Amino acid sequence: MSNSLKIFKSTVKDFLISLCVVFLAMFVISCEEEEADAPTVFVESIEVTGEEITEGTTRQMTVTIMPENANDKSVTWNSSDPSVAAVSSGGLVTALKNGIVTISATANDRATITGSTTLKISSFDGGGSGESSADYIVNTSAELLAAISAAQAGEVIEMQGGTYELFSKIRIVNSGTAEQMITLRGALEGGRPKLDFSAMSESSSNQGMVVEADFWHIKGIDFFRAGDNGMQVKGNNNLIEFCTFSECSDTGLQIDNGASNNTILNCDSYFNADSSIENADGFACKLTAGTGNKFIGCRAWNNLDDGWDGYLRGTDNITTTYENCWAIRNGLMKDGTVGAGDGNGFKTGGSDDKLLKHNAIYTNCLAIENVVDGFDHNSNRGVVTIYNCSAYGNGRNYNFSNTNPLEKLILKNSLALGDFGSTNTTTQDITNNNWTLSLTVTEEDFENIDVNELLLPRKADGSLPDIGFMHLTAGSDLIDKGVDVGLEFNGVAPDLGAFEFNN
Repeated sequence: MSNSLKIFKSTVKDFLISLCVVFLAMFVISCEEEEADAPTVFVESIEVTGEEITEGTTRQMTVTIMPENANDKSVTWNSSDPSVAAVSSGGLVTALKNGIVTISATANDRATITGSTTLKISSFDGGGSGESSADYIVNTSAELLAAISAAQAGEVIEMQGGTYELFSKIRIVNSGTAEQMITLRGALEGGRPKLDFSAMSESSSNQGMVVEADFWHIKGIDFFRAGDNGMQVKGNNNLIEFCTFSECSDTGLQIDNGASNNTILNCDSYFNADSSIENADGFACKLTAGTGNKFIGCRAWNNLDDGWDGYLRGTDNITTTYENCWAIRNGLMKDGTVGAGDGNGFKTGGSDDKLLKHNAIYTNCLAIENVVDGFDHNSNRGVVTIYNCSAYGNGRNYNFSNTNPLEKLILKNSLALGDFGSTNTTTQDITNNNWTLSLTVTEEDFENIDVNELLLPRKADGSLPDIGFMHLTAGSDLIDKGVDVGLEFNGVAPDLGAFEFNN
């Protein structure tokens, strides 16, 4: 082979090699450009899972990231209450005390996608440790809803102080027992919890809390601005204690739907008003309510309709008891102007057909400065019993008619400052009241008639404040003028009115 041929072949070979190198380089550059142009895949959802801590103190949380081909699957962990449980950067939860805590994971790629789960921690023995003995300690609305759903007979949910914003009604459907009630309570320290339903629109379906279950004890909670009732009680044998219901778009607390044997103890209901300015009461055991319900030590003031409403529709011949309850300035709005409601202190009953019986028993109750009636008949056909009650400053202090009359009116040991009103019922047992005894009642019979005393704060245990309002003075001729009706009294006979004179 000639040298020129060898040189030609070598040149061709070198050219081909160089060409391959060029093509290979272009291919690599193209791939790198394609890879650089590929869009970033962000996290779209996170699911957090982990078991409740019923034994021990730690649990490992896991996350499921979607989509699976997300570029950055790292997350940042968070605990809603580090005093209940802490969570490490790797998702290990360490429990510190019993309670409810929400553990969340947030994607790091854009820090906008979060997943969470709520854990119950019950592995600590609170006895003698100085910690709350509650089974659930909650700080947020989500924790509260989770605890209510999970609670079983005998368990205690404790709400820490502060405002809990709610956007829909709370339904309680799981029941306790007579021996082991389920308790929902405000913490003993750190301020009262407030359930704020302000985000709700006004609607007949927008109650704040609906108690459909039996044997719950709900204590020390403020219910505010629900779109309908602050609380609706539809279950049986519940105890609602030391709660407030204010500025709701219908009655503060209402008992209906056959609910029976419930006790409302030391509760306040005030400034409730609907947009029609005529329907919102303080308390109501009405419409389809069952029998055996009690109100003890409760106050209702400045509700635009009635302090208490007993109007029936769909039930008959039930009995409701009122002990040491105060109805003040109902029929007036929060700003003191007159609304379009009925304006009664205690509306005993009534019905569409004017035939239904709501038997009502009032002992040691006050009806003060209500716009229309202090104690009101309203076509109730049942038996109404009024013992040792006081009325002052109402449009009519007592108003019972012989039109659609009661089955019977029993009225004893009671007084009216001002005109007593009218008690023209067909069947009655009315004795030992100041007007039946021809005893004139004046301001001098009382320590004071300062109505504002009735709105003083309650005592720490929830009981009514100590007052001098309409307490008899030593020289009053209303002392010992009553008759024994089975209530405790001082002296030789009961005094007239809601308060016994103390020597």
